[in-house]
Amino acid sequence: MLIDITQELFSCTVFPGDPKPEKKSMMSIENGDVCNLTAFSMCAHNGTHADAPYHFIDDGRTIDELGLEPFVGDCFVVHHDGEVSAADASEILARASANGAAERILIGGRATVTAAAAQVFAEHGIRLLGNESQTVGPEDAPKEVHLILLGCGAVLLEGIRLAGVEDGKYLLNAAPLNLGGSDGAPCRAWLMR
Repeated sequence: MLIDITQELFSCTVFPGDPKPEKKSMMSIENGDVCNLTAFSMCAHNGTHADAPYHFIDDGRTIDELGLEPFVGDCFVVHHDGEVSAADASEILARASANGAAERILIGGRATVTAAAAQVFAEHGIRLLGNESQTVGPEDAPKEVHLILLGCGAVLLEGIRLAGVEDGKYLLNAAPLNLGGSDGAPCRAWLMR
C-alpha cells in the first residue's frame, strides 16, 4: 500500500514571509491551443520539501550534492504534540531502533523539535528528520535546530502530512527535485508499508 504524505502545492501551507506558489496557464486546449501548458513559480521551501545543509550553512552541501540515499529507505513514523524534548527524542530513537528504522524519523502532529532533541538525533547519526510543520525547529527561531541537524549531515523533510498514518516502520521515498546549487527543493513524498 502506498501512502502519499505530500501537500498539494498550489494550496499548500507556506512559511511566514515565503512567497506562495503561483500557477499560470500558458496554453489551453479550451482556448484553441494545441495543448494545455502550465508555468509556475515558487520558493524551494514551499509545501512538502527538503532542506539541504546549504539552507543554513554557507559552505554546506546543496540539494543536488546530497544524492538520493538520505531520502529513500526505511523510516519510522511517530506522532507527538508539543515540544520534542531530549527524553522524547531518545524514546523515539529507541522505538525506531527496535523496528530497524532509526536512520529516518518522521514526526506527525503539532511537534516542535527543540535544540536538545536535535542534539540527541544528531548524536545518533540520523540521515533524515521529517515533520508536518514548515520548519523543524520553532517557527520564530528555527536557526539553532537547523544548524545542529544540518551540521551533522542530516537532511530535513518539512511539510509532510501524516494524519491517518499509524506509528511504525515504512519505506520512505521523498526524492527532491534536482535543483542544482539550491538550498532545498520540493518533493513528492510517499510511504510504503
